[in-house]
Amino acid sequence: MEVLLYESKDLLPGILLDKQSGTFQITGHSCPEDASEFFEPVFSWFDKYKENPLKSTTLEFKMAYFNTVSAKVFYLIMSKMEDLSFSGHDVKIRWFYPEGDEDLEEAGQEFENILDLEFECISVTNEDEEDNIEDYFDDID
Repeated sequence: MEVLLYESKDLLPGILLDKQSGTFQITGHSCPEDASEFFEPVFSWFDKYKENPLKSTTLEFKMAYFNTVSAKVFYLIMSKMEDLSFSGHDVKIRWFYPEGDEDLEEAGQEFENILDLEFECISVTNEDEEDNIEDYFDDID
């Protein structure tokens, strides 16, 4: 399977879907003008992935901000992972949020409450107190 890689830019999220390495991440800001067009390759990638998934799949969200349309898209992506879990595969969602960001923390908790998936909400401390979300995640993994 080909790697799907979008670098985070302006209001578009970074996306890394790499079956070979087992890395599945969505990061940064997500406010695409045309969400269906932007995320269509992501949905297609996950549809192909579901045909022959890894034994264990972890999807990480490391968001600084996302709009309502993106929230719906994230739910649809996680629903695909939920289907995979229902078919007997080990699936986990890891939701990272900056420490003290109650909105992002609550968003993760809401997804956790409506999905039947193993879900981990992880508070990340930013020692430098900078606004750039990428700085929150430089040392993760």
